[in-house]
Amino acid sequence: MREIRRLDDKHHFTLVCHDFAQMGQLVHLGNAQFRAVKAATPGPYTFILPATGEVPRAFLHPKKRTVGVRIPDHRTVSALLEELGEPLLSSTLILPGESEAMTEGWLVKEELDHHLDAVVESGEVTAEPTTVVDLSEEVAEVVRVGAGDPSRFSED
Repeated sequence: MREIRRLDDKHHFTLVCHDFAQMGQLVHLGNAQFRAVKAATPGPYTFILPATGEVPRAFLHPKKRTVGVRIPDHRTVSALLEELGEPLLSSTLILPGESEAMTEGWLVKEELDHHLDAVVESGEVTAEPTTVVDLSEEVAEVVRVGAGDPSRFSED
């Protein structure tokens, strides 16, 4: 992924989980974080949280020791995660020099077939990315506004 997207080592990868129990093995959650994440999942949110020792070092932010996690509400992804029984590493597929994410399976296969083992086509998907919320500190910080409503994480 780093090679395809030309990402540096400070990029937060996302571990996509089937359920909250699986997520809980990968990140440390205090009570407030637990409630916030539980209320917003499954859904269009990615949460940056302190990682447990279960997360490989290559997936961590090098200084913060955090990782992005999410529980999607997409049927195909959820079924795949359930069958695998473990999380998948994910990153929005925005190629260098592009501003839009690639979302059409045939195009991904055409452009990147020589880099990938498989492409799963699951029909039309929205190109809007998730809302990213950093919960690694005391106060929640909305890092990117996307498909999920960010107001649930403001202190108003």
